[in-house]
Amino acid sequence: MTARPAAAVTGLGLVTAAGVGADSAWRGVTGSGVAPNVRHRAELSGLSCDFLYTIDDLDPASVLGVPAVRMMDRFSQLAVIAAREAVADAGLDTSVWESDRVAVVIGSAHGGLPFYDQQSAVLAEKGVRRVSPKLAPMTTVNSAASSVCMDLGARGPSLSVSTACSSGTVAIGTALQLLRAGACDIVIAGGAESVCSRLLIASACQMRAVSTRRDDPATACRPFDADRDGFVVGEGAGLVVLERPEHAAARGARIRAGLAGYGASSDAYAAVAPDPGGAGIERALRTALADAGVAAADVGHVNAHGTSTVMNDLIEATVLHRVLGDRPLVTSTKAMTGHALGAAGGIETALTVLALERQLVPPTANFRTRDIRIPVDVVAKEARPAAVECAVKTSMGFGGHNAALVLTKSC
Repeated sequence: MTARPAAAVTGLGLVTAAGVGADSAWRGVTGSGVAPNVRHRAELSGLSCDFLYTIDDLDPASVLGVPAVRMMDRFSQLAVIAAREAVADAGLDTSVWESDRVAVVIGSAHGGLPFYDQQSAVLAEKGVRRVSPKLAPMTTVNSAASSVCMDLGARGPSLSVSTACSSGTVAIGTALQLLRAGACDIVIAGGAESVCSRLLIASACQMRAVSTRRDDPATACRPFDADRDGFVVGEGAGLVVLERPEHAAARGARIRAGLAGYGASSDAYAAVAPDPGGAGIERALRTALADAGVAAADVGHVNAHGTSTVMNDLIEATVLHRVLGDRPLVTSTKAMTGHALGAAGGIETALTVLALERQLVPPTANFRTRDIRIPVDVVAKEARPAAVECAVKTSMGFGGHNAALVLTKSC
């Protein structure tokens, strides 16, 4: 394997239903921690899917303070908490914020949708004078990135990405491009999402995209399983600190992994359905491999998009096998985190870094019955030790947004 110069991953921050904090989330997805929080929600009562993966053991006000929390929708709160962990993990001291060479790039599919729903109800029930003047700054997709910048004091470029469920992955790919272009030395990148919205979940139910296993919500998300019937929405944030390798080495940073390549594409096919031939995700994957300068045979692990929807899993698995062959160990950690939509790519990239670092591939939880049409080696039941030097993260989003990242054990 001859990967081209990459960005160095020096910090991780994770806030997920499988665990809060990178170590806790890792224990959750590898099966050595507590079960994830899958809860029926009163707000969703009467819907065919009335449950979500939620982070019930986190009180943002106790971490960020009440005044700060009042100015942020929950997805921004989760982003700030994840950013604080990632920055601390990277060992960045306060002097870095004096520079304009630190960027923030955060993806989200829906932004502050719950606060928007709440204020729509206020308008309908109580009139215009009761509507909050904070609606715009709290609900726009950019509010997560701006909140992180304000919390940390980061004064470099601040960007927001919204490419549906590939947002977090595209944000990290954009960060790589910023570093390669010399626009900055450090980028905090990933995704954040929290969408406990009756309107959104009702629409997903109408689309038949979500699982309807109301009697067994804890095992409802079953990526690649023969009996999969849809995803389960989750909330969370996943951020990584990326640096130019020279910058990380100069300050003596611990380098957790390398980010070697990025590819993105559009299906140009349909608003909600993926290209049935998988041409779009295949282009993104092949582009990422070429960008990294690695061969398909070098890839030992894939953290797949793996939503637990019937067609998405089949299409993605077929493409993975077509491009990468039989070797990679494939997993979807969404079975433990839920599908965190725009945050998924950020969460799963951080988990891929941990898999490389610890040489352990998490299992695809709830995988019970093999789908004979799925041609890849799905890691099931237990985490699998493996000597992996190179891994891939793939993402797909409504509207045909595809993205792939290539990560390496060393940088």
